[in-house]
Amino acid sequence: MSNLILIRHGQSVWNAANRFTGWTDVELSEVGVSEAEEAGRSLSSHRIDVVHTSDLIRAQRTAEIIMSLNESSEGYSTKFDWRLNERNYGSLQGLNKAETAEKFGAEQVHIWRRSFDVAPPDGESLEMTAERTIPYFEEEILPDLQAGKGVLVSAHGNSLRSIVMHIEGISPEDIVSLEIQTGSPMFYEFEGGEISRTG
Repeated sequence: MSNLILIRHGQSVWNAANRFTGWTDVELSEVGVSEAEEAGRSLSSHRIDVVHTSDLIRAQRTAEIIMSLNESSEGYSTKFDWRLNERNYGSLQGLNKAETAEKFGAEQVHIWRRSFDVAPPDGESLEMTAERTIPYFEEEILPDLQAGKGVLVSAHGNSLRSIVMHIEGISPEDIVSLEIQTGSPMFYEFEGGEISRTG
């Protein structure tokens, strides 16, 4: 049996400002650092052999903080990959969400944010995000679990949403309503070729 922990990065400075962040590389806010520290303390007794994280500093910093507080892991490795990046919000990146709703209409912004297959201008849909995250999971994360390793994935709301859709068998219609909170770990066990949610 091996364990998989998924965590969305702590709050970023643009999360705090209610801006579409996407691939923009912004730091954690003070709240985000505290969330990562709290997660690190709660995970301190979990053995983690491999950390998978995105190319973006907010996810990397969250993983660093968590591992700095981990008392059960020595000699772990870290893999960085753009395929775990947040969904690319294209032309919406950097815009305040409330102002964007005023400009384009709340209904249109809701469709961009919460539909599975509709992308914002010059950006990605959740479906497009899944087309890179699920192969990464199958090619990189799953082999670590099969090898009996404890795995931490520090990533983003939409990249994690697409991975959860894949491993839990959630439909595209239902996955768009799944909320993944910043800095809150999700726990899975891998045994006998099956992954099951444990917390």
